[in-house]
Amino acid sequence: MDFHLFLLFAITTAVVISSPGPSAILVVSQGASHGLGRAIFGILGIAVGGMTYFTLSATGIASLILASTLVFSTIKWIGVAFLLYLGLKALFSKSALINIAPERGQKTSSALFLQGLFIMVSNPKAMLFFTAILPQFIDLDRPIAPQILIMGATTYALQIPIYSAYAYMGERITRSGIKGGIKAWLANALNKFAGAALIFAGLKMIGVTVSK
Repeated sequence: MDFHLFLLFAITTAVVISSPGPSAILVVSQGASHGLGRAIFGILGIAVGGMTYFTLSATGIASLILASTLVFSTIKWIGVAFLLYLGLKALFSKSALINIAPERGQKTSSALFLQGLFIMVSNPKAMLFFTAILPQFIDLDRPIAPQILIMGATTYALQIPIYSAYAYMGERITRSGIKGGIKAWLANALNKFAGAALIFAGLKMIGVTVSK
């Protein structure tokens, strides 16, 4: 897999994972309520849910892109449109506070894991992301299976530290006695940064072609 293509994939995936959403809100809440040490089980649930979507998407995509260059190009432009949509939405949407809602009692590790798994698999954007974006980073001149394994491992490796940072943020908010969650200006800044980065990635993807 070409290093520059891999780097672009890693940056795009990291930005999408980092963007405030249901999974981020969940781990912030778990971190605030149970601490980072226990929130890691929810993070693992999210990662497993993400890898499930990744595997389902990759299995079908590998055969599609081999069968038809037209299919590859079509999915590519769907991916570009999806990235631009996410970027513009994040850039111009009103910032929403990530509120911390402390939970009563201590949930079991399995309950935290299942909560993370459910929040991921119930989010159709995860499947749409992998289905629309994955083909654009695959080099058809090289074996496809190793590339998919690399991207899958990279996705998993990025989810753990990024969501752990969100959980740690929640833990620090609780320890510092800050009420009401993350400040509006911070959530707004995160949205604007993520939006600009996604738009940039989408524009860069326009130049991706299938070489024969």
